[in-house]
Amino acid sequence: MADPSRLRPDDRADFEAVLHHALGTADIRGALGADPTGRAAAHLRAHALAHADDIAAAAERPYRSYLAVRRAARQETRSLLGAGSLLPALAVLTPLVAGTSAVALLLTGALLHVAGAVGPLPGSLVAAGWTLALAAAVTGLVTLADVLHTALRRRGVPPAADQVEHARLVWRQELLDRGILPHLRRHLGPHPGTAITPCSPPDTLTPCPARAREDRTPCSD
Repeated sequence: MADPSRLRPDDRADFEAVLHHALGTADIRGALGADPTGRAAAHLRAHALAHADDIAAAAERPYRSYLAVRRAARQETRSLLGAGSLLPALAVLTPLVAGTSAVALLLTGALLHVAGAVGPLPGSLVAAGWTLALAAAVTGLVTLADVLHTALRRRGVPPAADQVEHARLVWRQELLDRGILPHLRRHLGPHPGTAITPCSPPDTLTPCPARAREDRTPCSD
């Protein structure tokens, strides 16, 4: 069984999208702005992507919930497309076929009766027609009642797609707040070829003067 804290391959795109958003936040962008070459930003992005599973573990609980909701929605979709789809089709076709057959038998019996046909055939056709008409009416009412029951049962329940999207957005927000942003702020330090050193609290990172790189002391105004 796969580790639930590890990102699924189809969720990597979401991780990269959240990482791109995090790199554009004011404090991260301000700190990275001290390096005009862009190498610091590239290094920070590559480091985050390389540690995607560790970062995602900070939002493990909402990720588990998202996976559970998504799995349930997929199972529901498969069940609707599978054997369960045969019953609704029969429920719709039965009254139509029975009704059409009833009309045909009633017309045929009536024409034979008008034509003066002898024997029990005209009466049998008419009786069979009325039987099929009754069957069409009953099956039609049952189908209509089932549709109304399903609609009332699902009234007020969000569609599966909406539930999946809500769980996905909750996970992405937690991934941003608890995973990616703290990781980026922790690793906003001196990298080869850059001039970026944390000189203020993580939520107010600003580019540090060159002297701060040399003595490694916090900057002060």
